[in-house]
Amino acid sequence: MGEHDDPQELYIRLATSKLAGQSSFDRKHGVLTIVLCVSSAALLLCAVVYVYRKKKKMPHKKRREDAHTFNYEDDTSVQMENLDELPFFSQHKIVKATNNFSSDYKIGEGGFGPVYKGVLEDGQVIAIKRLSETSEQGLDEFRNEVICIAKLQHRNLVKLLGYCIHGKEKILIYEYMDNKSLDTYLFDETRSSMLDWRQRFGIIHGIARGILYLHQDSCLQIIHRDLKAGNVLLDSEMNPKISDFGLARRFVGQDTMDKTKKVVGTYGYISPEYAVHGRFSTKSDVFSFGVLMLEIVSGKKNRGFSHEGQSDNLLGHSWRLYIEDNSIELVNASIRKLCVISEVLRSIHVALLCVQHHAEDRPTMLSVVLMLTSNGVLPPPKEPAFWSEESYRQLGSVSSMDECMLTLLYAT
Repeated sequence: MGEHDDPQELYIRLATSKLAGQSSFDRKHGVLTIVLCVSSAALLLCAVVYVYRKKKKMPHKKRREDAHTFNYEDDTSVQMENLDELPFFSQHKIVKATNNFSSDYKIGEGGFGPVYKGVLEDGQVIAIKRLSETSEQGLDEFRNEVICIAKLQHRNLVKLLGYCIHGKEKILIYEYMDNKSLDTYLFDETRSSMLDWRQRFGIIHGIARGILYLHQDSCLQIIHRDLKAGNVLLDSEMNPKISDFGLARRFVGQDTMDKTKKVVGTYGYISPEYAVHGRFSTKSDVFSFGVLMLEIVSGKKNRGFSHEGQSDNLLGHSWRLYIEDNSIELVNASIRKLCVISEVLRSIHVALLCVQHHAEDRPTMLSVVLMLTSNGVLPPPKEPAFWSEESYRQLGSVSSMDECMLTLLYAT
């Protein structure tokens, strides 16, 4: 057929029956073709938009995944949990806030590693806890700290502000506590006199309320497992805030007892059933709190305590004074003349109830709070557990009971 520039009419002869059938078929075929073309175009457009948006968001997402995932020990990729709601701090920001982790900014050292004071660009003062390469704690404790405290809000718990993960660098950022930890006051002869009885009694109440929140009122329900003076921080008004949740464990409902072959904690605060059999519960925290109460009243450490050549530790000395009806002698000399005797005696009595040898004999933290805030009659305490230094020295010989090993026990 030739090509023509001018429009021309073309006539084709077909049978009428064939023309009618063909026309119907063409109409249907045309409609179907149009539908398929439009659908294909729509799908293609959606695919293009999806790919474009995915590529556009890729750098941000990758950065977020890098923040959550890091290599640890044998270069195994580890995915952190529950970090989406917690602010991420860049390593550059942390380095700048601490002047590259200058020793002048260092304010303490714990089982996790060194702690630094930092100042952000907006002037906010923060506390920065950096995992040491030689630390006995590691990924599990770091993850535990984040999971346990990120969602907890209580005036007597330290607030976690964020985290930083960069390679093997693992850092936690907290609100800064002006007066550092409780042990810097209690066990220092000069600073101890700065804590009068009213402040000590307020610290006891605050710690008790914080533990009660962990055990009963928080969304997670937590056993701290390392309550001690060094893990209680003091703000500018000397309000106590419980810190260091690296060894904490969660429980659900009434399931408050668990068992482990890896016993962790601090000598002088650890309960007997945990030290010997690896069984820990909310009552383990109650025991630690009882020890801490006696230390706050006396200004003396439980471990390393000595009195007139006796082998008693602080628990044993407190028990002897109680059965001699002379508990007031336990009070730190710097505050004895200005203390409220009834509050002191009640605090010592409640503390002795908390350090009973058998977990079932100890009160719950709810009972402890009620006993401290009321004037009701208290039940008589029994002889405390670990009331002599000899009983602590025997820990090593019984640590193999129930195939339980004593590990990561820190000196105090």
